[in-house]
Order: sequence, then C-alpha cells, then structure tokens
Amino acid sequence: MMRSKKLSVLVIGLFFGVSAICSAQSKMDFKLSFTQPEAHYAEVQFTCSELLTPNTSFMLPVWSPGYYKILDFPRYVVDFQVKNDKGEMLDWHKESKDTWVVNNGTNQSIVVTYRVFANKKSVAESLVDQNKAFIMPNSMFMYPKDKIDVPVTLKIEPYQDWNAISTGLVKNDAGQYNAPDFDVLYDSPIYIGNQKIIEFEHDGRPYHLAMETPEGLQQDTFVDDLKKVISATTALMGHVPYQNYCFIMMGAGGGGLEHWNSQAVFTSGSFEFKSKEHYTDFLNFITHEYFHLYNVKAIRPIALGPFDYGKENYTDMLWVSEGITVYYEYLIMLRAGLLQPKEALDYLSGSIRRYENIEGKNHMSLSRSSFDIWLNFLNRDENTDQTTISYYNKGPIIGLLLDLEIRKSSKNQKSLDDVMQFLYNKYFLKQKRGFTKEEFWAICEQFAGKSLLELQNYVDTVNEIDYQKYLDHAGLQIDLSPLEEGTSFIKRSYQLSEKEKATKEQLMIKKSLLYPISKR
Repeated sequence: MMRSKKLSVLVIGLFFGVSAICSAQSKMDFKLSFTQPEAHYAEVQFTCSELLTPNTSFMLPVWSPGYYKILDFPRYVVDFQVKNDKGEMLDWHKESKDTWVVNNGTNQSIVVTYRVFANKKSVAESLVDQNKAFIMPNSMFMYPKDKIDVPVTLKIEPYQDWNAISTGLVKNDAGQYNAPDFDVLYDSPIYIGNQKIIEFEHDGRPYHLAMETPEGLQQDTFVDDLKKVISATTALMGHVPYQNYCFIMMGAGGGGLEHWNSQAVFTSGSFEFKSKEHYTDFLNFITHEYFHLYNVKAIRPIALGPFDYGKENYTDMLWVSEGITVYYEYLIMLRAGLLQPKEALDYLSGSIRRYENIEGKNHMSLSRSSFDIWLNFLNRDENTDQTTISYYNKGPIIGLLLDLEIRKSSKNQKSLDDVMQFLYNKYFLKQKRGFTKEEFWAICEQFAGKSLLELQNYVDTVNEIDYQKYLDHAGLQIDLSPLEEGTSFIKRSYQLSEKEKATKEQLMIKKSLLYPISKR
C-alpha cells in the first residue's frame, strides 16, 4: 500500500473534555521528534518559561500507573543539555537517579533538550523503530518539581514515513496537543505510524480504533461488539466520564493498560482468531481494560492518586481494582450478550482452579498479594510460584462471593453493582478522591445489611474458603473432585455449575446474576 504524505491525525477528547483548558501560551512546551527511529531514539525539546528561582529541578517518573513495577525510565535519557533564550549553555547536575537540577540563575526561560532510547515492547514503556512509535509520555517527558499541575502543550513531528497520530490529547488550532497538567499528559499514550484508523459514533460520542495489524478484521462485527461492551458498562455505572475514547491496538505482544480516555493493548498479531473462544477471550480482555476506566481510574484505593511518580505507591486493595475488574469483565460480557452463563461459570471456575491448585495459597493472603505486587509483578521464579498468589485469580472469587452475599442478604434488592455505583458517585464524582479500606467494607456491609467479617477474613488471611455456603445463594454448586490421586497436594476440579433443583429465591438470584438478558 502506498504511504500518504499527508498527516492524518486521530484526536481523542480528554476526560471531562479539556479542549479549552490549555492555551497556546502554556509555560510548559514540549516538542517530540524522530530523526533516528531505526536506532530507537526519540528527541525531546522542553521550553520552560517564567522560572522564578535560580535553580530548577526536572524529574522523570520511574513507573507507570496501572503497571506496578519500578521501570527506572531515567536510565534511558542521554545527551541532556540546557540553554537560555539566548542560546547560551547552562550548568546542571544530577541530584538523584530521576532528578536533574539546572542552574538557570536569572534566566526565566530555558530550553531543555535530551534524547530517549525507547526499545521496550510493553504497554507501560516506549518503543521507537523505523515503522512506528508507541510513546508512554511518563517515560519521555520531564516535569519541573512542584509544577506537575500546570498546563502542558506538545508538538509532535512524526518521522517522514509515518502518516497517523493516535492519542487521547486534545489538539489546538496551532497544531499542538494540550493537557491541563502532567498527570493527564502521562495518562495519554501516543501511537505514531501507519496504523489503520476506524471511527464510529455511539450514544453521541465519537470512538476511534487505531490498529497496527488489522489483518483478518471483520470490521462491522467487531465494532458492533465494542458498542455492546460500551453500552453494558456505561449502563452499569450510569455515567460516562469522557467526551471521546480511543482504542489503541498494537501488534503481537502481551498485556494492556487502561487510561482515562483510551486503552493501549497488544493483540495476537492479527484479527484472524483461531476459534470463537479465542475471540471471546480477546473481547473479555478489552472489556477488562475498558471497565478499568471506572474501577481503578475513578474508583480507586486512596493511595492511587495523586501519584508519587518517584517511588512505589503501596496499597493492600489492588484486589478490588484488578480482581473485581476480572469479575466484572464476565458480568459485562454477559449483559452485552457476548457470553453465555455456562461460559461465565467456566471462566470463574478457571480463576478458582488457578488459585486453589497452587501451594502459594497457603502462604499469601489476598491483601498481601496487593501490597507486595511491587516485588512480584512479572518477577516469577521457583520461589514465587510456591509462596505467592495472584489477585487476578483470588480477587474475582471474592467479587463473586461478595456479590452473592449482598444479593442474598438484601433479598436480591441490592448487589455489588450498588457498591460500585456508590463508590463512583460519592468518592470520585463528589469528593474527587479514592476510598479507604474501611470505607470499602463499610459500604459493602451497608448494602448487605450485615457484617461481612468472614469475607474480610478471606481477604486478609489464608483461611480455607467455604465456597458452597455462598454458591447456595444462587443455586450453584462446585465440584471438588480430585484431579490427581496419590499426591501430597491434591488438585481439584473446582468446576462451577447450576444445580438441577433450586428454590424460588435461588432462581431469582441466579437469573439476575447469570441471565441478565433474554436467552438468544
């Protein structure tokens, strides 16, 4: 295919819409360019104006929110230098691994330039090559210390062979991209290259797909399924916190990362799925990242925002952010008509097996797995396999049991939906903050109308879970048959299924949980 020399730009509206927040006279102006993409370098120019102190500290984050691992982005910065507005070189020194201190003296306007080596295939890091650039802004753009909340503008100069820009940043009349502060800039990944762009509108809002490897795509079906996911999710939460939304779907790789106005995910390298199950798995994945828009970006443990980009941000509640999101990806897919009840039970059964059939369940609690994620995220070895668990597995289990208990105790008048809606409306929309551990459990107990101490203990200890006690609420059952005989550690089936006989109350709860729409 011939490459167009005309730059086609995909512009996605920011959270709450901020097209008028930043002006062309921003005091923090970046320019991003690429003269050697084949060498994996990006060039950054940062013009910082109206400095009022003789020394200015510039900092670069060391991690990406949503990706709980220290990545030490500053190690990729080279050729750092500073000039005043007359082009004269200024002195600087390193104060710490992530801090550059510039001696600007009486100079109120300076230009900082540096290059960044970007060759990591990750949703949390930047990658530049001759074909494209995936930019995580927090790995690329420094912020002046104590000025993280000031407006920022960014000018992007694509490499000569690239013709499209996909980002969640708003573009102004001067051709620059605006962010009201560095937090928004850092939360807006940028994809630059020759990706396929699909635009569609849904419920009055524009959506955009940026696809690096669209081979095999059945466009009408896929877009229709995305609309179903969006509708089911926004109907659940009752509010849409963005003006536009962008799906950045890259080539073959692993993982995805959520953002306020977008998500960046890897695919299998094409859209030629081996089976319906593989396609469903992918939709589950996209749904998971989309629901993170609400659960972790808005509904979040209080430690996760405002962020400290210079060190670990600890919380023992990531099981809510990640594990309950896994649970809801299945509920949303059910409500979207993209998952059958048995399929949802099969996915949940898989979570139980992955948790129960490992030795780590005897050594690590769910809350500890949340707190210690900074030690264990993508750091697997023979020891961690034997002594740790994943909140991606036990988290959805607690989500299911918590949902069933609230439904049972409230005679199916309330559910975990009400908890999520309350957290969203009270702490995010009204108080504009995260929640504490105590607040989370108090709200759950409020809707259950009773103490939930046993479920709290399942989170904070390694106590054996009484599955059947909670599954009975919805006429469900679990198969505890051994998968292996004659071993010291017995692996079991843990397959969930519907009971043949159920009471009227059980049927009512099961129907509302597993059969939210008419059978197709």
